[in-house]
Order: sequence, then structure tokens, then C-alpha cells
Amino acid sequence: MNYNIIKNDFAKNKIITIVIFIFILLSAFFISSGSSMIINVFQSLEALFTKADAPHYVQMHTGKIDERDIEKWAKQEQTIKQHQIVEMVTINGSNLFFGKHLEAQTNSVQDISFVKQNKWFDFLLDLNNQVIHLNDGEIGVPIYFMERANLKIGDIITVDNGIEKKTYTITHFIRDALMNPPIVHSKRFLVNESDFNDLKNTVSDMEYLIEFQLHDIKHLNEFDRQYQSSHLPNQGPTIDYPMFKMLHALADGVIAAIVIFVSLFLMLISLLCLRLTILSTLEEDYHEIGTMKAIGVHQTTIRNIYLFKYVIVASIAIVFGYILSLFFNSMMTKSINLYTGLNNNTLFSYIVPLLASSLLLLIIISFCMLTLRRFNHISPIDALRASITGEISNNKKYISLNKSKYSPVNLFLSMKDIFDRKKMYSLLFVIFVISTFIIIVPTNFLNTIQSPNFINYMGIGKSDLRIDLQPSNDIEDRLQHMTTYLQNDEDIKIFSSMVTYQYKVVNNDGMLENLTVEIGDMSSFPLKYLEGNVPIRNNEIALSYLQAKDLEKNVGDTVNLIIDGNKKEITVSGIYQDITMGGKTAKAQMSPPKDRALSYVISLDVKDHVSITDKMKEYTEQFHQAKVTHIRGYLTETLGSTIKKVNTLTTTAISIGVFISLLMTFLFMKMLIAKDTSQHAILRSIGFSLWDIQVQYISKILFILITAITIGTILANVLGERIISILWSFLGAAKVEFVIYPLKTYILSPIILMAAVMIAILLSIPSVNHANIKQFNKD
Repeated sequence: MNYNIIKNDFAKNKIITIVIFIFILLSAFFISSGSSMIINVFQSLEALFTKADAPHYVQMHTGKIDERDIEKWAKQEQTIKQHQIVEMVTINGSNLFFGKHLEAQTNSVQDISFVKQNKWFDFLLDLNNQVIHLNDGEIGVPIYFMERANLKIGDIITVDNGIEKKTYTITHFIRDALMNPPIVHSKRFLVNESDFNDLKNTVSDMEYLIEFQLHDIKHLNEFDRQYQSSHLPNQGPTIDYPMFKMLHALADGVIAAIVIFVSLFLMLISLLCLRLTILSTLEEDYHEIGTMKAIGVHQTTIRNIYLFKYVIVASIAIVFGYILSLFFNSMMTKSINLYTGLNNNTLFSYIVPLLASSLLLLIIISFCMLTLRRFNHISPIDALRASITGEISNNKKYISLNKSKYSPVNLFLSMKDIFDRKKMYSLLFVIFVISTFIIIVPTNFLNTIQSPNFINYMGIGKSDLRIDLQPSNDIEDRLQHMTTYLQNDEDIKIFSSMVTYQYKVVNNDGMLENLTVEIGDMSSFPLKYLEGNVPIRNNEIALSYLQAKDLEKNVGDTVNLIIDGNKKEITVSGIYQDITMGGKTAKAQMSPPKDRALSYVISLDVKDHVSITDKMKEYTEQFHQAKVTHIRGYLTETLGSTIKKVNTLTTTAISIGVFISLLMTFLFMKMLIAKDTSQHAILRSIGFSLWDIQVQYISKILFILITAITIGTILANVLGERIISILWSFLGAAKVEFVIYPLKTYILSPIILMAAVMIAILLSIPSVNHANIKQFNKD
């Protein structure tokens, strides 16, 4: 019997059933895909870190180093399992050339180093996650450059430092557990030991990674405090195991979270569709339900008959959605596969998406049961007496045309119908709001992440050009030459130089830890501060959001810095956002310490009539071994892969929003016209034309759409910002403000939605023609 009920119901409501099926299928597909992505991200990272035998704690250092001091200290620390010192030969981008055409990497934002394979741990892996071993003349190139420069196995890499020219052949592409992500501005090229020693003898610039593995990673915080309190080398940032993983998971993890958000919205729409269908079916079957109750059929039995068909439709849709996600899994995890290598799927990889889909089915069944409680309010006597109306109700809706003297009759009737049946129309309103939200939020976020203003979230003031210099023996002379040249350049509107140093700061436990501080005039290219203002006095400092959170400091509080061996109390003037260097940085305007600087940066704006591209070329030629980058290029190199993913997601979201609006409008119109058949006949009998009735429907739908777009846009700008800010707060950007292009947000997006809705109206409105007086008399 249940099979016949489902068969007959499908034959009678093909379009409605198919639409509900599609929405549930899509919801299951996205929630399965999103959960699968999250599982794959963490499983793949775990596999990569295990294969690479990643360190738990790394101190980067620029300058001289005494290995005996490190060795002696490491032997005294019981938490250390093993340690090593990794030598890195720093190669300036202007000395590195790709391919036969010798394309120099002059202005790459990445700091490039050549290394040999490590002996104990922190191994560099190939694309099969196997430890790489090279012969003379061979080189392993980071995946980042493989993608950016479109390199292939067999291509040539040339290092020419003016003293010696050496050519290598690419035989491997590298997965680097420490430096894979584009947001990490350091990349390691791998050569064999003989080639490394040759480079080391001809290049004076060296950096070091002081790496540790602990017996128990639970002691990581304690170990960090111990190291920072020591007098071991610390001229550089420190990064630990959890930070490595978070930087790897950034792009794919955020995308996976957004995919799950989309699936939740689709689930909500599926539930609203089901509610509409259930209520519509109850109204159509009102007499039959009353008859069954009158002859003694228990209401639970009747409810289960209706529930059965929705459970079957939902179950089939969810199974298909889950299976579909398995087929598309490779496409959804393409980036994960490239950068970390997909781990062999375990049972866990299938169970979690299946559980997510099963949870979706459970929610749908519960919602159906909740909606079907309306059976409790159906009286057999009332049901046998009643005629089919717009609602299951004894209240009659009368048309008061005398109240329409100040507005067109068709518009008056449209508005009156909306307010008389507001519960029913609220369904379409909510769906339009969700569609608007789904379209606008990814669009605004894409605009934001592509905007030059996004540089503020990287702790960098907006400027036309940025010049980076790495420490060297002649750095003071080079910096003086650049400053003099820029001062005499009449094309420059303003410029400012900043120097980054490593300080010791006393934390809340009274222990010392590193604090990376950028010193210079912060007012020339100011940041947007979450709280407070730019530091302008010698006793002021601004902290990044995560650094302030870590030190538990607010604006007006004081921090104790160790400057030239003395403790100095400095006031926190402001808190800003920064997603670089683990999100823990600081800015100040004070006298620099005697220690060696970590880096030098010059930011500048050119005058309006000056070509930025020409200036880049000029400065590249004038300032040898300096990296000159346009701010847009800086952002593209750092966040390029993330921007591509957000762009794809935005296109998908717009397609989903349009698809939802079109299908739901068509479904709603078909249902509404069918419900109003008798009312059509009445209107026709008192002189209304078919065109009048069609205008009423168009007016109702467009009024709801315009209202929903307005509310949806407000929610997208307010709630959407909050959702994105929560996701990015883990990286150091706690308050992302959307960059809104009015043409896209307030004109193109509504036009796209209106076009989809109008198409649905034009496809469904002809069914009004079937309503006539004969049908009314027949009823």
C-alpha cells in the first residue's frame, strides 16, 4: 500500500517531489563533501608530518651561531628527544633563474634558500611523500614555484651570483612540512651535499633553523618558555608544530567550513520545501483524512502513511548525495592532494561523511514529524464539512475592495493576500533571503581578499610599492644609498623605512619569550586598529590581535621589554590585525637596539602621474638584491591559491542561489495557482481579466523578492562579516570588513535574482489560464 501511495503521489506532484529531491541531494552532497574535506585535510597533514618526521619547535636565526652552546643546552633539557641545526644558503631572487630563457625571480616575495637533505628529521619529500635523495646537478623545487612558474621535471634552474654560475636539472618537486603554504614567505630548494657545499663556499649569506623534537608534545609550551628564557640564538621567528598545521590547513580548511555552511543553508531550504509540500498535501487530502478518522483509523497510522513517503524520498536523495560526493571527492580535494598528498582513504574517511548525511536524514525526519502534528488539530466533522481553502482554517477571507480607493485594485488585492496568508508567503521570503545571502557573502569576501586594502590584515600599511631587504654585511651602506636615492626622487609622494628586530618580552608567567617588533614611523602608512591608535612615542607599542591575546593585554596596559639587557615598561597604544608570522607581531616607534635586524622594509607612494610599473623596473635596476613589489603582486603571491578557491566557491554559490530562487519560485507559483483555482473563477466571474490575475501574482512575488533582497543584503553585510571574521580570527584577523562594490552587490546581484525569479514566473503563470467558472461550478 505504501508503495502505491508513493507512486500515486509522485505521479500527481512530479515537479514538487523532484525539487525536494534535488535540494536534499545537494545538501547531502555538500555536507558530505565538506566533512570529507576536513577529514582529508587533517589525515593528509598527519601523514605528511609523519613521513617528513616534522620538528615540534623551530627557531629561525639570522647571524652567527655557536653549535656547542645549543648542544650543551639540549643535553640538559629532559623534554628534548633530538635536535639538529639546519644550514640554509640564502639566494637572492635576482640571482635565481628558471628555464632556458633565464627568467629571474627578482621581485618574488619569497625568501629563497638552498639546503641539503636533513640527516635526522624534517625530511623534504617528493610528490609521493618519499624522502628525496639527489645526485650532483639535480634539484628539488618547492610546489609553490612549480605552480607559479609552471615548471616541469627536466626544466633548468640556474644560480648566478656573479662569482659562480651553476645549473641544475629539476628531478623532483618538494613537499615541505615547514614551508609548503604560500602564506609562509620562505621556501627551501633541495640540492645534494656536494652542490650545497659548493654554494656555501661562494655565498656568504646564511640562515639557520634550530629544530627540536620533544618526547611529549604536551610539553611544547613549557619548552617554548625555557628556550626563550635562555641566551640561545633567537634572531628570527619561532614556529611550532600546531602553527605548522594551521598554516597548511588555512585555505582548504576555510573552504571546507564554507562548504558546510552552504550545505546547512540548503538543508534549511529543503526543510522549508518539505513543510510547504506537507501542508499543501494536507489541505488537498483534508476530506480523505477526515473520512479515515471518522471510520476509526488512528491518527498515528495516518501520519505514518504520509511520513513514509517523505522518508523514502529523503533517504534516496541522501544516499545519492553521499555517493555523488565520493565521485567528486578527488576534484574537491585537488589542492590537498597537491600540497600534502592525500592519505589512503581509511574507514574513518567514509564513516564521518556518512554520519553527517545520516544526521541530515534524522533532522529531516524529525522536522516532518513535527510538521505532521497538524493531524492532531483535524476534526473529522470539520474536515467532512470543509472545502479546500488557502489554509487549514475555519476563518473566511473576505475581499474588501472599498478599501482600495487609494491604490490600484490589483496591487491592493496582492498586498491583502500576502498579509492574509503571511505564514505561507513567509516561506518564499525566507528562501529569497537565503539565496541573497548565499550570493552576496562569497562575492563580498572575494572582493575583500582581492582588494589592495586586504594588506592591512597582514599587518602592512597600504602603499604603492614595497621594497624588502634582507640583512647582509653591507646592509647599512645599501640602506643609506636607497634612502638618499628616494629622497632625491621627485616622483615620490611619500616614503617610510621600517626595521624589524627580535625582542624579549616578559609574559604573564614571568618567563621571557620572543616578540618580533617592527620599528619606524607607523603614521605614514597607518593600519586600521581594532582598538587604540598608532604608537607615536618611545614608550608606546602596538600589538597584533593574537599577540595581545597571548599576553592578555589591552590598550593602556603595559608590557616589559628587554632592551639592550635592561627591562623597560612600555604602554600598549593599540591592537591591530596580522595574519603573518603566526599572527604574533608588534609595532613601535623607538630607538633601535644594538642587535642585528631581521629585515628592512621601505614603503612608498608615487605621485599620481607616475607609472608604478616603470618605477618597479627602475628600482629593481638601481637597488641590487632588493625585492621591489607592487602591493597587488604581494597579495597575489601570498594568497593566490586562496583567492582561486574563493573565486570558484563564489561562482558555485551564485549558481546555487540562482538555481534555488528559480526552482522555488516555480514550485511555489504552481502550488499557489493550484490552491487558488476557485478564487480565480470568482474573480473572473465579477469581471477581472486573466491579465489582472497574472499581474496580482507578479506583484506579490516581486514585492516579496525586493523585500527579501533588502533584508538578505543587510544580513550578508552584517552576519556574513561576522562569520568570516570568526573563521579568520584563528589566524589573526578578528574583524574582517567587507569591501563592497555597489555595482556588484546592490545592482548586479539583485538583477540576477530578479531575472531568475521572472523566468520562473513566466514559466508557471500560464497555468492561471486553466482557471474558469466551469471549474469553479464543477467544484
